[in-house]
Amino acid sequence: MSRPQDDRNQEATVYLGNLDERCTDALVWELMLQAGPVVNVHLPKDRISMAHQGYGFCEFLTEEDAEYACKIMNQIKLWGKPIRVNKASSDKKQLDVGANLFIGNLDENVDERLLYDTFSAFGVMATTAKIARDPGTGKSKGYGFASYTDFESSDAATESMNGQFLMNKAISVQYAFKKDGKG
Repeated sequence: MSRPQDDRNQEATVYLGNLDERCTDALVWELMLQAGPVVNVHLPKDRISMAHQGYGFCEFLTEEDAEYACKIMNQIKLWGKPIRVNKASSDKKQLDVGANLFIGNLDENVDERLLYDTFSAFGVMATTAKIARDPGTGKSKGYGFASYTDFESSDAATESMNGQFLMNKAISVQYAFKKDGKG
């Protein structure tokens, strides 16, 4: 089911993250088949334990199938864990510059799915919306991030959502900056 990465059509490949340890190549193949014809599934395995490492890649027949999979499969729950499905772009460098938003004052009940559903209305998301969580408890720290592929979308999201209510709390939306001052 796996081929060397060089042979893969990167534009028709999606990244799968937050996979449960019980996931197999065959199960991922069957799941992704719901979105379109699958060419290849690869879950990198630990060389010693031979267990996969919680992420993988799925190549579809066409780029359109891959984009459709990102839309319908992202954040669905598999064994109670929401899986991440994003385009497996080989040019991640462009995201360093990208239109990344910081979303503050989030209600503790806002989850990644709600954040994604809310902010994906403004344009193509470069990555899944993320919520900062306490590593010990898993509870929301009250803020998160959304990244777009273009500044028009992030501008629209900022203008439309800053000060709006999400689950009875007025959220703040602004451009995110890296801690080192770059970006």
